[in-house]
Amino acid sequence: MNVLVLVGLVLALVGCQSAAPESGSGEAPAARELVDLRSRVLEYTAGIGPDGAYTPPGKEQRERLAAGVGHLLQGDTREAERLLAGVGFTVTRLTDTASGRRYDEVASLRPGEGQRWGRLYLTADSGIHWSAQVPHPVADRNTEELGVRLLEDAPGGALVLAGAHRHAGRGDAADVAHRKDSAFHAIVEELQKRGVPGVQLHGFARSSDRPYDAIVSTGAVQGASGEVSALADVMEADGLRVCRGWSARCPLEGTTNVQGESAKRRHTDFVHVELAPGARGDGRDADEAAKALSGLLTTWAKD
Repeated sequence: MNVLVLVGLVLALVGCQSAAPESGSGEAPAARELVDLRSRVLEYTAGIGPDGAYTPPGKEQRERLAAGVGHLLQGDTREAERLLAGVGFTVTRLTDTASGRRYDEVASLRPGEGQRWGRLYLTADSGIHWSAQVPHPVADRNTEELGVRLLEDAPGGALVLAGAHRHAGRGDAADVAHRKDSAFHAIVEELQKRGVPGVQLHGFARSSDRPYDAIVSTGAVQGASGEVSALADVMEADGLRVCRGWSARCPLEGTTNVQGESAKRRHTDFVHVELAPGARGDGRDADEAAKALSGLLTTWAKD
């Protein structure tokens, strides 16, 4: 009997040790704020303009930023904070006053070039199952607002925001959808490494050759999963005119999008969504588009 009791105690101790979290796992960031999440994001993007300066981060800066985000995704908050501090970024645990939900913000809060590299917002109350990507805030009007809305409406998400207007800086330096030397791309790749699918939000002006409300494609992949096909079906059922890139010749399919190319290499779902002005911002069409996208992300969160 004494032997059995001793064995039981040993097994219990081993079980406790194996269940213990890794160093830093589950710890909240040292910095914490109570904020209105929507206002927090839109105040940041309000300062973005085509005449702003922009210099992309160097290779070592991108690598350190990606490593920091990777540790944060793994729950190793302390190491994430250390690495990100080296490139001037801070991790802040935000509690949204409107919903009570918690988010971790990765951002450069000091004036300087780092502020124009963008931001990351991660749901802190669950694992990360999808990302909404906004590569052209302000330039593609209201895509930043749609990104926040999706983060608020669907569980288990990440919002990746570019920090500069696509025409800022020299040449196409700030067009992060077509550049690999950006913080935006480094963060999206870090999510893709973990199999996190993404929806990238764009906007276009309607014209005679673009008579659509939404153009849905899969970037470098010429096919669509049942979930993505269902997204287009839901949009169309709600009265939006949709062009499907995998079954028709559509403009603006995003076939040269570098995040889409990376997703293809990593066998991770990537959806490139172009929306007409009426399908983003306010109004019935915008509500229907947001509801359909939120439905896709909620499905991903359940997978």
